[in-house]
Amino acid sequence: MSAAAYESALAGVLGTAREHAEKVDREAVFPAESMAALRASGLMGMFVPREYGGLGDDLHAYTQIASRLAAACASTAAIWTMHAFQVDGLSRFAGDRLRQAVLPTIAAGGTYLASVTTEARKGADLFTAEAPLTWRDGRADFERDAPVVTGGRHAEAFLITLRRTPEAQPHEVSLVYAERAQLRIGEHGEWDPLGMRGTESIGLTISGSVSPDQVVGQPGRFEDIARESMVPLAHLGWSACWLGTACGAFSDLLRWLRSPTRRGGPDLGSDLVRERLARIRVDLDLVSAYLTRLCDELTAARSAGRSWSDAHTRLRVNTLKLAASELTFKAADSMVQLAGMNGGYSRLAPVKFERHFRDLRSARLNHSNDRMWPATGALALLDPKVTLL
Repeated sequence: MSAAAYESALAGVLGTAREHAEKVDREAVFPAESMAALRASGLMGMFVPREYGGLGDDLHAYTQIASRLAAACASTAAIWTMHAFQVDGLSRFAGDRLRQAVLPTIAAGGTYLASVTTEARKGADLFTAEAPLTWRDGRADFERDAPVVTGGRHAEAFLITLRRTPEAQPHEVSLVYAERAQLRIGEHGEWDPLGMRGTESIGLTISGSVSPDQVVGQPGRFEDIARESMVPLAHLGWSACWLGTACGAFSDLLRWLRSPTRRGGPDLGSDLVRERLARIRVDLDLVSAYLTRLCDELTAARSAGRSWSDAHTRLRVNTLKLAASELTFKAADSMVQLAGMNGGYSRLAPVKFERHFRDLRSARLNHSNDRMWPATGALALLDPKVTLL
């Protein structure tokens, strides 16, 4: 799809997302209208190969769409991003029969694909699973309890991590594709977070039975799918969402500051104000530059058939996530400080910084930085030459 075609596809979605963003945040409800617009736009087919009617795997388009969506509604952007990187894992590792059966429907917008990777005791650790697959008469049965499933109430299908067999070790994780019609689903818990409220990430209990060809990739080797697809694309997409949220807020701030009808607020003739604006802009530019450069590198690697799971790539992907999550929230915090109590902190302020501030506060908690900093330090020890991106 050309840049003009992407722009055309996005146009109606962005208007819908902006129109409903305040309600989605206020009521902590799934952005149904925005998702309906995305389904109709063709953009749900990101990472579906073109031969199945999708958009292919343009990483720059992926991050640009995520960023643009997030400037309008961060929850909508996060939901679309998570769907997209699940689709990439399915497209690359599913068997032929499963690909032929499900990818055309995904490309046409008929399937929103949700991720089921959390469990109560292990939390968000991707690489272990407690609930097992039990094989009976050529079918795989399972019962799964997930405390957090983004948009799970609205998904037509799920990718679910499960222990390969009841006897398998926790790290022998299989990935299973299951459609809602194959499952018994119960809901539990409540969803009332500080930010990213429209992701409606409620808890689900899921049980069902699937055929062997619905196991995606090699049984027990979900780590391969995660390393080569889902984890890098998650951090690219989430970082783009956070950058888009912060850039949207900064754009609103600049328009407000330059408005001839503005009452009160900071003095644009002040060197201190200009310095603060410059620091915000530099932080956003740094995140954007690293995101763009990493997209270039990952695109080149994938085109050449090189792995994304080597230590250098993992280090750079982690660096992006850490930098983006911390610098975009820092920028949002600085914007609120600059706009002041009445200009930025209040829900009644002329610019709605407080929603962006709350949404971006989640960035460091999403795949927690407290776990990622030590892991990234361990990867840094493997690169004594300090090979920078």
